[in-house]
Amino acid sequence: MLSGNNYLNMVKPCWKASVEGDEHARKPAYQTGRTDGLLWYKDLGSHVSGEFSMAVIQANNLLEDQSQVESGPLSSLNSGPYGTFIGVYDGHGGPETSRFVNQNLFANLKKFASEDQEMSADVIKKAFLATEDEFLSVVREQWRICPQIASVGTCCLVGVVCNGLIYVANAGDSRVVLGRADRGVRGVSAIQLSTEHNASYASVRDELHSLHPDDPKIVVLKHNVWRVKGIIQVSRSIGDAYLKKAEFNREPLLAKFRLPEPFSKPILYPEPSISIHKLNPKDQFLIFASDGLWEHLSNEEAVDIVHNYPRSGIARRLVKAALQIAAKKREMRYSDLKKIDRGVRRHFHDDITVVVIYLDPPLTNRASVLSIKGGRGLPHSKKL
Repeated sequence: MLSGNNYLNMVKPCWKASVEGDEHARKPAYQTGRTDGLLWYKDLGSHVSGEFSMAVIQANNLLEDQSQVESGPLSSLNSGPYGTFIGVYDGHGGPETSRFVNQNLFANLKKFASEDQEMSADVIKKAFLATEDEFLSVVREQWRICPQIASVGTCCLVGVVCNGLIYVANAGDSRVVLGRADRGVRGVSAIQLSTEHNASYASVRDELHSLHPDDPKIVVLKHNVWRVKGIIQVSRSIGDAYLKKAEFNREPLLAKFRLPEPFSKPILYPEPSISIHKLNPKDQFLIFASDGLWEHLSNEEAVDIVHNYPRSGIARRLVKAALQIAAKKREMRYSDLKKIDRGVRRHFHDDITVVVIYLDPPLTNRASVLSIKGGRGLPHSKKL
Protein backbone atom coordinates (compact mmCIF):
# COMPACT_ATOMS: atom_id res chain seq x y z
CA MET A 1 0.00 0.00 0.00
CA LEU A 2 0.97 3.64 -0.34
CA SER A 3 2.65 5.24 2.63
CA GLY A 4 3.23 8.72 3.96
CA ASN A 5 1.23 11.57 5.39
CA ASN A 6 3.60 14.32 4.24
CA TYR A 7 0.92 16.70 3.11
CA LEU A 8 -1.48 16.44 6.07
CA ASN A 9 -0.52 19.82 7.50
CA MET A 10 -1.45 21.34 4.16
CA VAL A 11 -4.71 19.39 3.98
CA LYS A 12 -5.84 19.82 7.57
CA PRO A 13 -6.95 23.47 7.47
CA CYS A 14 -9.40 22.79 4.64
CA TRP A 15 -10.37 19.39 5.96
CA LYS A 16 -11.60 19.92 9.51
CA ALA A 17 -15.14 21.03 8.81
CA SER A 18 -15.98 18.35 6.29
CA VAL A 19 -14.30 15.28 7.76
CA GLU A 20 -13.28 15.38 11.38
CA GLY A 21 -16.80 15.85 12.67
CA ASP A 22 -17.47 15.63 16.41
CA GLU A 23 -14.76 13.23 17.43
CA HIS A 24 -13.94 15.27 20.55
CA ALA A 25 -17.54 15.27 21.80
CA ARG A 26 -18.10 13.57 25.13
CA LYS A 27 -19.50 10.05 24.98
CA PRO A 28 -20.73 7.64 27.63
CA ALA A 29 -17.96 5.57 29.21
CA TYR A 30 -19.26 2.32 27.78
CA GLN A 31 -18.68 3.72 24.28
CA THR A 32 -15.01 4.49 24.77
CA GLY A 33 -11.82 2.48 25.03
CA ARG A 34 -8.50 2.95 26.79
CA THR A 35 -5.06 3.84 25.50
CA ASP A 36 -1.61 2.62 26.47
CA GLY A 37 1.04 4.39 24.40
CA LEU A 38 0.32 3.49 20.78
CA LEU A 39 -2.28 0.87 21.77
CA TRP A 40 -6.03 1.53 21.98
CA TYR A 41 -8.32 -1.19 23.29
CA LYS A 42 -11.82 -2.07 24.45
CA ASP A 43 -11.35 -5.37 26.21
CA LEU A 44 -15.00 -6.45 26.35
CA GLY A 45 -18.38 -4.97 25.54
CA SER A 46 -21.86 -6.13 24.56
CA HIS A 47 -23.62 -5.95 21.21
CA VAL A 48 -27.07 -7.21 20.26
CA SER A 49 -25.72 -10.64 19.26
CA GLY A 50 -23.24 -11.25 22.07
CA GLU A 51 -19.96 -9.73 23.26
CA PHE A 52 -17.10 -8.05 21.42
CA SER A 53 -13.46 -7.02 21.90
CA MET A 54 -11.47 -4.39 19.96
CA ALA A 55 -7.83 -3.31 19.73
CA VAL A 56 -5.80 -0.95 17.56
CA ILE A 57 -2.02 -0.50 17.44
CA GLN A 58 -0.57 2.54 15.70
CA ALA A 59 2.56 2.26 13.57
CA ASN A 60 2.20 5.17 11.14
CA ASN A 61 3.01 8.74 12.12
CA LEU A 62 -0.73 9.34 11.79
CA LEU A 63 -3.07 6.41 12.40
CA GLU A 64 -4.46 5.31 9.03
CA ASP A 65 -6.68 2.51 10.38
CA GLN A 66 -10.20 3.45 11.50
CA SER A 67 -12.91 1.14 12.85
CA GLN A 68 -16.33 1.06 14.43
CA VAL A 69 -18.97 -1.17 15.99
CA GLU A 70 -22.57 0.06 15.83
CA SER A 71 -25.18 -2.11 17.51
CA GLY A 72 -28.94 -1.60 17.65
CA PRO A 73 -31.23 -0.10 14.98
CA LEU A 74 -29.80 -0.40 11.48
CA SER A 75 -32.28 2.08 10.03
CA SER A 76 -34.23 5.12 11.20
CA LEU A 77 -37.47 3.14 11.30
CA ASN A 78 -38.83 1.73 14.56
CA SER A 79 -39.80 -1.45 12.73
CA GLY A 80 -36.60 -1.60 10.68
CA PRO A 81 -33.72 -4.09 10.85
CA TYR A 82 -31.88 -4.53 14.15
CA GLY A 83 -28.40 -5.93 14.55
CA THR A 84 -24.66 -5.17 14.65
CA PHE A 85 -22.55 -3.29 12.10
CA ILE A 86 -18.76 -3.74 12.08
CA GLY A 87 -16.43 -1.59 9.98
CA VAL A 88 -12.65 -1.82 9.51
CA TYR A 89 -11.12 0.84 7.27
CA ASP A 90 -7.42 0.47 6.43
CA GLY A 91 -6.32 3.77 4.93
CA HIS A 92 -3.35 4.37 2.65
CA GLY A 93 -1.57 7.56 1.65
CA GLY A 94 -2.94 9.27 4.76
CA PRO A 95 -5.84 9.07 7.24
CA GLU A 96 -8.37 11.31 5.51
CA THR A 97 -10.41 8.74 3.58
CA SER A 98 -10.61 6.19 6.39
CA ARG A 99 -11.73 8.94 8.78
CA PHE A 100 -14.36 10.06 6.28
CA VAL A 101 -15.69 6.53 5.83
CA ASN A 102 -15.77 6.05 9.61
CA GLN A 103 -17.98 9.13 9.88
CA ASN A 104 -20.30 8.51 6.91
CA LEU A 105 -20.66 4.90 5.77
CA PHE A 106 -22.92 3.70 8.59
CA ALA A 107 -25.20 6.72 8.20
CA ASN A 108 -25.54 5.91 4.50
CA LEU A 109 -26.32 2.29 5.29
CA LYS A 110 -29.08 3.37 7.70
CA LYS A 111 -30.51 5.70 5.07
CA PHE A 112 -30.77 2.99 2.40
CA ALA A 113 -32.04 0.39 4.90
CA SER A 114 -34.79 2.86 5.83
CA GLU A 115 -35.69 3.41 2.18
CA ASP A 116 -35.80 -0.32 1.43
CA GLN A 117 -37.24 -1.19 4.87
CA GLU A 118 -34.80 -4.10 5.15
CA MET A 119 -31.15 -5.09 5.26
CA SER A 120 -29.77 -6.56 2.05
CA ALA A 121 -26.64 -6.88 -0.06
CA ASP A 122 -28.04 -4.12 -2.28
CA VAL A 123 -28.40 -1.75 0.70
CA ILE A 124 -24.76 -2.34 1.65
CA LYS A 125 -23.53 -1.86 -1.92
CA LYS A 126 -25.47 1.39 -2.25
CA ALA A 127 -23.94 2.61 1.04
CA PHE A 128 -20.42 1.92 -0.28
CA LEU A 129 -21.07 3.73 -3.58
CA ALA A 130 -22.76 6.70 -1.90
CA THR A 131 -19.82 7.09 0.49
CA GLU A 132 -17.43 6.93 -2.46
CA ASP A 133 -19.38 9.61 -4.33
CA GLU A 134 -19.44 11.85 -1.26
CA PHE A 135 -15.70 11.53 -0.76
CA LEU A 136 -14.99 12.26 -4.42
CA SER A 137 -17.13 15.38 -4.04
CA VAL A 138 -14.89 16.47 -1.16
CA VAL A 139 -11.81 15.84 -3.33
CA ARG A 140 -13.36 17.96 -6.07
CA GLU A 141 -14.14 20.77 -3.61
CA GLN A 142 -10.62 20.73 -2.15
CA TRP A 143 -8.73 20.10 -5.39
CA ARG A 144 -7.26 23.57 -5.83
CA ILE A 145 -6.04 24.03 -2.27
CA CYS A 146 -5.40 20.40 -1.21
CA PRO A 147 -4.72 18.45 -4.43
CA GLN A 148 -2.91 15.58 -2.69
CA ILE A 149 -6.19 14.45 -1.13
CA ALA A 150 -6.82 12.84 -4.54
CA SER A 151 -4.09 10.30 -3.73
CA VAL A 152 -5.58 9.16 -0.39
CA GLY A 153 -7.80 6.08 -0.13
CA THR A 154 -8.92 3.28 2.15
CA CYS A 155 -9.76 -0.39 2.10
CA CYS A 156 -13.23 -0.98 3.45
CA LEU A 157 -14.41 -4.14 5.25
CA VAL A 158 -17.95 -4.26 6.61
CA GLY A 159 -19.93 -6.92 8.42
CA VAL A 160 -23.60 -6.80 9.37
CA VAL A 161 -25.10 -9.38 11.72
CA CYS A 162 -28.87 -9.20 11.29
CA ASN A 163 -31.83 -11.59 11.27
CA GLY A 164 -29.70 -14.73 11.55
CA LEU A 165 -27.45 -13.70 8.66
CA ILE A 166 -23.94 -12.32 8.38
CA TYR A 167 -23.45 -9.92 5.47
CA VAL A 168 -19.80 -9.37 4.55
CA ALA A 169 -18.75 -6.63 2.14
CA ASN A 170 -15.12 -5.99 1.26
CA ALA A 171 -13.21 -3.62 -0.98
CA GLY A 172 -9.46 -4.10 -0.49
CA ASP A 173 -7.41 -6.58 1.52
CA SER A 174 -8.76 -6.55 5.06
CA ARG A 175 -10.26 -9.88 6.16
CA VAL A 176 -12.95 -11.47 8.30
CA VAL A 177 -12.65 -15.06 9.51
CA LEU A 178 -15.36 -17.15 11.18
CA GLY A 179 -14.57 -19.52 14.03
CA ARG A 180 -16.87 -22.55 13.95
CA ALA A 181 -17.01 -25.33 16.55
CA ASP A 182 -15.44 -28.51 15.22
CA ARG A 183 -15.25 -31.96 16.80
CA GLY A 184 -11.74 -32.37 15.44
CA VAL A 185 -8.49 -32.07 17.36
CA ARG A 186 -8.38 -28.27 17.28
CA GLY A 187 -11.96 -27.79 18.48
CA VAL A 188 -12.61 -24.97 16.06
CA SER A 189 -12.25 -24.45 12.32
CA ALA A 190 -11.39 -21.22 10.49
CA ILE A 191 -13.63 -20.15 7.62
CA GLN A 192 -12.69 -17.02 5.68
CA LEU A 193 -15.83 -15.09 4.73
CA SER A 194 -14.31 -12.16 2.81
CA THR A 195 -12.89 -11.91 -0.69
CA GLU A 196 -9.68 -9.86 -0.97
CA HIS A 197 -8.66 -7.53 -3.77
CA ASN A 198 -4.88 -7.49 -3.73
CA ALA A 199 -2.74 -7.80 -6.86
CA SER A 200 -0.68 -10.51 -5.14
CA TYR A 201 -3.55 -12.90 -6.00
CA ALA A 202 -3.51 -14.32 -9.54
CA SER A 203 -7.31 -14.11 -9.67
CA VAL A 204 -7.16 -10.34 -9.03
CA ARG A 205 -4.51 -9.88 -11.73
CA ASP A 206 -6.68 -11.88 -14.13
CA GLU A 207 -9.67 -9.67 -13.29
CA LEU A 208 -7.62 -6.53 -13.94
CA HIS A 209 -6.34 -7.86 -17.27
CA SER A 210 -9.90 -8.71 -18.34
CA LEU A 211 -11.11 -5.23 -17.39
CA HIS A 212 -8.16 -3.57 -19.15
CA PRO A 213 -7.30 -5.83 -22.11
CA ASP A 214 -5.48 -3.04 -23.96
CA ASP A 215 -3.16 -2.16 -21.08
CA PRO A 216 -0.25 -4.62 -20.71
CA LYS A 217 0.99 -2.61 -17.70
CA ILE A 218 -2.22 -2.69 -15.69
CA VAL A 219 -0.33 -4.80 -13.13
CA VAL A 220 3.45 -4.62 -12.72
CA LEU A 221 5.83 -6.71 -10.63
CA LYS A 222 7.91 -4.13 -8.79
CA HIS A 223 10.52 -5.18 -6.19
CA ASN A 224 8.86 -8.62 -6.04
CA VAL A 225 5.46 -7.07 -5.25
CA TRP A 226 2.56 -6.98 -7.72
CA ARG A 227 1.08 -3.49 -7.96
CA VAL A 228 -1.75 -1.98 -9.99
CA LYS A 229 -0.04 0.38 -12.49
CA GLY A 230 3.11 -0.18 -10.46
CA ILE A 231 1.69 2.02 -7.69
CA ILE A 232 -0.81 0.32 -5.37
CA GLN A 233 -1.45 -3.25 -4.26
CA VAL A 234 -5.25 -3.16 -3.87
CA SER A 235 -7.60 -3.14 -6.84
CA ARG A 236 -10.70 -1.90 -5.00
CA SER A 237 -11.02 0.93 -2.50
CA ILE A 238 -12.89 4.03 -1.40
CA GLY A 239 -11.07 7.19 -2.48
CA ASP A 240 -7.89 7.04 -4.59
CA ALA A 241 -9.56 9.55 -6.88
CA TYR A 242 -6.41 9.89 -9.01
CA LEU A 243 -6.88 6.30 -10.22
CA LYS A 244 -10.61 6.61 -10.79
CA LYS A 245 -11.17 10.00 -12.38
CA ALA A 246 -8.83 11.32 -15.08
CA GLU A 247 -9.64 14.89 -13.97
CA PHE A 248 -7.45 14.29 -10.87
CA ASN A 249 -4.52 12.67 -12.67
CA ARG A 250 -2.77 15.92 -13.52
CA GLU A 251 -1.01 18.85 -11.92
CA PRO A 252 -1.02 20.06 -9.18
CA LEU A 253 -1.05 16.40 -8.01
CA LEU A 254 2.49 15.30 -7.17
CA ALA A 255 4.30 13.78 -10.14
CA LYS A 256 4.83 10.42 -8.38
CA PHE A 257 1.06 9.82 -8.45
CA ARG A 258 0.43 10.92 -12.03
CA LEU A 259 0.19 8.26 -14.73
CA PRO A 260 2.08 8.99 -17.96
CA GLU A 261 -0.84 7.91 -20.16
CA PRO A 262 -4.40 9.23 -19.87
CA PHE A 263 -7.12 6.70 -18.97
CA SER A 264 -10.75 6.63 -20.08
CA LYS A 265 -12.20 4.30 -17.44
CA PRO A 266 -11.44 3.80 -13.74
CA ILE A 267 -8.38 1.75 -12.81
CA LEU A 268 -9.60 1.03 -9.28
CA TYR A 269 -13.22 0.35 -8.32
CA PRO A 270 -15.24 0.99 -5.14
CA GLU A 271 -17.74 -1.88 -5.55
CA PRO A 272 -17.36 -4.39 -2.71
CA SER A 273 -17.45 -8.15 -2.99
CA ILE A 274 -20.47 -9.19 -0.91
CA SER A 275 -21.31 -12.57 0.58
CA ILE A 276 -24.16 -13.65 2.84
CA HIS A 277 -23.65 -16.38 5.44
CA LYS A 278 -26.52 -18.00 7.30
CA LEU A 279 -25.65 -18.34 10.96
CA ASN A 280 -25.15 -21.88 12.20
CA PRO A 281 -25.43 -22.87 15.90
CA LYS A 282 -21.78 -23.94 15.65
CA ASP A 283 -20.67 -20.43 14.59
CA GLN A 284 -18.88 -19.02 17.63
CA PHE A 285 -17.11 -15.79 16.67
CA LEU A 286 -15.90 -13.52 13.89
CA ILE A 287 -12.44 -11.91 13.62
CA PHE A 288 -12.40 -8.69 11.58
CA ALA A 289 -8.92 -7.27 11.01
CA SER A 290 -6.87 -5.06 8.72
CA ASP A 291 -4.12 -6.75 6.73
CA GLY A 292 -1.56 -5.74 9.36
CA LEU A 293 -2.74 -8.70 11.46
CA TRP A 294 -2.90 -11.21 8.62
CA GLU A 295 0.67 -10.40 7.52
CA HIS A 296 1.80 -12.20 10.68
CA LEU A 297 -0.99 -14.62 11.67
CA SER A 298 -2.74 -17.25 9.58
CA ASN A 299 -6.52 -17.65 9.76
CA GLU A 300 -6.07 -20.83 11.79
CA GLU A 301 -3.59 -19.27 14.22
CA ALA A 302 -5.91 -16.35 14.91
CA VAL A 303 -8.96 -18.58 15.39
CA ASP A 304 -7.04 -20.88 17.75
CA ILE A 305 -6.03 -17.92 19.93
CA VAL A 306 -9.61 -16.69 20.22
CA HIS A 307 -10.85 -20.21 20.94
CA ASN A 308 -8.27 -20.98 23.62
CA TYR A 309 -8.14 -17.77 25.69
CA PRO A 310 -10.63 -15.74 27.77
CA ARG A 311 -12.85 -13.27 25.96
CA SER A 312 -11.80 -10.15 27.85
CA GLY A 313 -8.81 -8.62 26.08
CA ILE A 314 -8.82 -11.16 23.25
CA ALA A 315 -8.40 -8.51 20.51
CA ARG A 316 -5.42 -7.10 22.43
CA ARG A 317 -4.00 -10.63 22.68
CA LEU A 318 -4.23 -11.05 18.88
CA VAL A 319 -2.41 -7.75 18.34
CA LYS A 320 0.33 -8.80 20.77
CA ALA A 321 0.72 -12.17 19.03
CA ALA A 322 1.19 -10.40 15.69
CA LEU A 323 3.72 -7.95 17.16
CA GLN A 324 5.69 -10.77 18.78
CA ILE A 325 5.99 -12.43 15.36
CA ALA A 326 6.90 -9.10 13.72
CA ALA A 327 9.68 -8.63 16.30
CA LYS A 328 10.94 -12.17 15.79
CA LYS A 329 11.12 -11.62 12.01
CA ARG A 330 13.45 -8.69 12.67
CA GLU A 331 15.46 -10.66 15.26
CA MET A 332 14.53 -8.33 18.08
CA ARG A 333 12.71 -8.61 21.38
CA TYR A 334 9.03 -7.72 21.65
CA SER A 335 9.88 -5.42 24.58
CA ASP A 336 12.27 -3.48 22.33
CA LEU A 337 9.74 -3.23 19.51
CA LYS A 338 7.26 -1.61 21.90
CA LYS A 339 9.76 1.20 22.58
CA ILE A 340 9.87 2.28 18.93
CA ASP A 341 7.83 5.41 18.28
CA ARG A 342 5.17 5.92 15.61
CA GLY A 343 6.48 6.65 12.15
CA VAL A 344 9.69 4.64 12.58
CA ARG A 345 7.48 1.82 13.87
CA ARG A 346 5.97 1.48 10.37
CA HIS A 347 9.23 -0.13 9.19
CA PHE A 348 8.48 -3.06 11.52
CA HIS A 349 4.71 -3.50 11.16
CA ASP A 350 1.60 -1.76 9.84
CA ASP A 351 -1.24 -0.19 11.81
CA ILE A 352 -3.30 -3.14 13.05
CA THR A 353 -7.01 -3.16 13.87
CA VAL A 354 -8.79 -6.19 15.34
CA VAL A 355 -12.48 -6.58 16.17
CA VAL A 356 -13.65 -9.91 17.62
CA ILE A 357 -17.42 -10.42 17.56
CA TYR A 358 -18.82 -13.28 19.64
CA LEU A 359 -22.06 -14.84 18.41
CA ASP A 360 -24.07 -15.81 21.49
CA PRO A 361 -27.64 -17.12 21.63
CA PRO A 362 -30.14 -15.52 21.81
CA LEU A 363 -28.93 -13.54 18.83
CA THR A 364 -30.94 -10.38 19.50
CA ASN A 365 -30.56 -8.46 22.76
CA ARG A 366 -32.29 -5.12 22.22
CA ALA A 367 -30.77 -3.69 25.40
CA SER A 368 -27.25 -3.66 23.89
CA VAL A 369 -27.34 -0.46 21.85
CA LEU A 370 -23.91 1.09 21.35
CA SER A 371 -21.62 3.06 19.10
CA ILE A 372 -17.86 2.84 19.48
CA LYS A 373 -15.01 3.92 17.21
CA GLY A 374 -11.56 2.38 17.51
CA GLY A 375 -8.39 4.35 18.08
CA ARG A 376 -9.90 7.43 19.73
CA GLY A 377 -7.27 8.98 21.98
CA LEU A 378 -4.23 7.80 20.01
CA PRO A 379 -1.87 10.54 18.72
CA HIS A 380 -3.93 12.54 16.24
CA SER A 381 -1.48 15.14 14.98
CA LYS A 382 1.68 14.83 12.97
CA LYS A 383 4.87 14.32 15.01
CA LEU A 384 7.46 16.94 14.13
